[in-house]
Amino acid sequence: MTVRGHRTTDSRAERILAMLARYQPVSGVYDEMLDADGEPREHWKPILATLADLGPRELERRFAGADRYMRESGVFYRVYDDPQNSERTWPLAHMPLVIAPDEWKALSAGLAERAELLDMVLKDLFGPAELVRDGLLPGATLAGSPDFLRPLVGIPPRGGSHLLYYAVDVGRGPDGRWWVLGDRAQAPSGAGYALQNRLAMSRALPEIHRTLPVERLAGFFQALRSEFSSHAQATDSRVAVLTPGPLNETYFEHAFLARYLGFLLAEGADLTVRDDSLYVRTVSGLKKLEMVWRRLDADFADPLELNPRSQLGVAGLVHAVRSGTVTLANALGSGVVEARSLLAFLPSIARARLGRDLAIPHVATWWCGQPLERGAVIADLDSFVIAPAFTQTIAGLLPEGAVLASDLDAERKLRLAEEIRIRGSDFVAQEAVKLSTMPVWSDGYLEPRPFILRLFLAKVNGRWEVMPGGFCRISDRVDARAVTMQAGGRSSDVCVLSDGPVEETTLLPTPDKIELRRATASLPSRAADNLFWLARYMERAEGTLRLIRVLGDQVGGGEPMSADVVRRIIELLMSWEALPREPTVADPQAVAAVVLHGHAPGGLLALSRAALNAASVIRDRFSPDAWKTIGDMVRLAESGAKPEGTALDRVEAGLRLAAVFSGLSQENMSQLMGWHFMTIGKRIERALATCRFARTFADGRAGTGGFDLMLALADSQITYRRRYVMIAARAPVLDLVMLDPNNPRSVAFQVERIADHLGHLPNHLNDGRLNVPEKLIARARVDLQTADAHTLDVKQIVAIEQRLMAVSDEISEHYFTHRDGALPRGAGDLF
Repeated sequence: MTVRGHRTTDSRAERILAMLARYQPVSGVYDEMLDADGEPREHWKPILATLADLGPRELERRFAGADRYMRESGVFYRVYDDPQNSERTWPLAHMPLVIAPDEWKALSAGLAERAELLDMVLKDLFGPAELVRDGLLPGATLAGSPDFLRPLVGIPPRGGSHLLYYAVDVGRGPDGRWWVLGDRAQAPSGAGYALQNRLAMSRALPEIHRTLPVERLAGFFQALRSEFSSHAQATDSRVAVLTPGPLNETYFEHAFLARYLGFLLAEGADLTVRDDSLYVRTVSGLKKLEMVWRRLDADFADPLELNPRSQLGVAGLVHAVRSGTVTLANALGSGVVEARSLLAFLPSIARARLGRDLAIPHVATWWCGQPLERGAVIADLDSFVIAPAFTQTIAGLLPEGAVLASDLDAERKLRLAEEIRIRGSDFVAQEAVKLSTMPVWSDGYLEPRPFILRLFLAKVNGRWEVMPGGFCRISDRVDARAVTMQAGGRSSDVCVLSDGPVEETTLLPTPDKIELRRATASLPSRAADNLFWLARYMERAEGTLRLIRVLGDQVGGGEPMSADVVRRIIELLMSWEALPREPTVADPQAVAAVVLHGHAPGGLLALSRAALNAASVIRDRFSPDAWKTIGDMVRLAESGAKPEGTALDRVEAGLRLAAVFSGLSQENMSQLMGWHFMTIGKRIERALATCRFARTFADGRAGTGGFDLMLALADSQITYRRRYVMIAARAPVLDLVMLDPNNPRSVAFQVERIADHLGHLPNHLNDGRLNVPEKLIARARVDLQTADAHTLDVKQIVAIEQRLMAVSDEISEHYFTHRDGALPRGAGDLF
């Protein structure tokens, strides 16, 4: 055996043979690593030599490190069939796919040709429609496609190109030729995961990248970033990645690419159309957007002119496109070229428009909307793969998408044939292809598995650039004809080899060239809104848990509370909807169980889930520990049916989690704009809860038990006892929990801190004048400073509560909803 022209040592050859002991390529299927004689292909020999030199034990350690990197980086995807839509850790396959230089040149040139043809097709379909007029494309192939968006007909995209970013799935035939399996132009995913695969494997096997001329991926992303940024012409305009949100299966990729490229991650709710232009709502006001990388389906992009049920898009986006003020990658309607029906006609379109056949062919396809083709398909059904012509699936008939007709039972096959006869335009027949195989690492051995390779192209300065690598999906099934991550596939790095030196390009700065900065980009209003309410939900959960704890103290041997105090606790829990209006239980354990695990809107279960939902929207701004703490709170609230521990034990656990979250948010979060909004939310909620506690328990009618309870709820017993060697009395208790600015649990302390944080918000006036929220908090501050604990009454406490709620409303109005349309004065785009 030879490796790069040198004879391998006997021991290395033996180790390679040992790794290949289970490697049995399927007959009639092209294998990437071994040739027809079972010998390693030339460009794979250095990889095998490296693996052999490291040995199985070291490789297992390296691969475990790559998996750990993926977990610690938070790389995940979602499985839609999972009832809980749960996150799954990214399934990394540890062997790279290696592509030789000459092969890559031919493949990338052919795909650039295909991308240009598809862009030409889109220009025609949404323009003069000459392809239909000339008989090159049946009109029904457009009418049947849900991605042919009539409101976009006759609207040329800004810049002229419908496609700026394109992906294509390819595989090899038995003869080793590459074939196109499908086009992705709607909102192609995978490039971010491909980059993460590279980062993980370059750490696991740095020897490969040191010894082999592997093309870097950063140059492609650098060119893409430059091209997209060139479409943002205004001085204050930015590039946004428009995501459907955290529940999307590839949300991690959206957030990662936005951060990696320095783009703004935005959801539809972050954006608004005003005066023909698109803007992003930030806490500093409306910021113009001229370039949007669209990662949601076009039909959902605008509920006014497209899908009225969409809650993901931006009302008026089509109008902004029509006005020529925004560029979308890709243009709305680009998904029409993903339809399998188009594949049946693309070869003839290429010959008519390019004067030649496509260099990279696609799998043979017949559209069943034509009588001749339909009859031939029905007559020989078992020879074909039958697939939806326009959509990914057909409910009730092809729920899994493409199927090999010969695999169906007789009843389903008969039904499928009848459906093709009745509505043939909804189906295509395709040649059955077997995917080529590549090696995967399994229990110390290499084994062949089928794969699909997705490659990515970007239009840069009018030319198509191909990312020198890709997103490789590998099946765990030896006989797979399709591979998806949803169905349990794995993904690997793709190493394209160069025939010359590789330029060391990277968008990740080296340690000595990192640009120092202490702030990041503009804080979107929705992010600030969710940070604000996340803090309020968690603080409200803590207040609820404290109420339950004091109710349960008598169970643990504490001083029995009067019936009046117990009644007030129950009524307070009912007033903020932690308990039903007509509770059927009064036992503290039972009440605790209902508040913790019931479905009341103010109970722990609802509050913790609301906090998790708010945090999920801003997860890219959160540390893993803070995210885990919120998740632990949800799981605690969901554990009602579990036998371990009592409900009151879980109250204590919940309070510890609340304290952990508070500490993490105060000590570990960068104290920039988002942190100010989060802290204001926390302080407002704590002050409101303390005011309500004071009104309920410190009015004097509940006796000294109410005062003791008030100190417990405000976590101020020790301070009180050190300050007053006496039983709890009304005036000193109210002074401590309401008026003392040195007590970190008092209302006065919260108001002082709110005033400080308001001074850091963008519309703070630097000329000495106060804006509306600052005026409101200043009045509350004066009220507290001038109040007398001996005469403080319910009316005064309610007035303070109302001012705090008014502050909350004003913050929402000016920073989150922008209802007045005004750009807040001042500066401070910091988070």
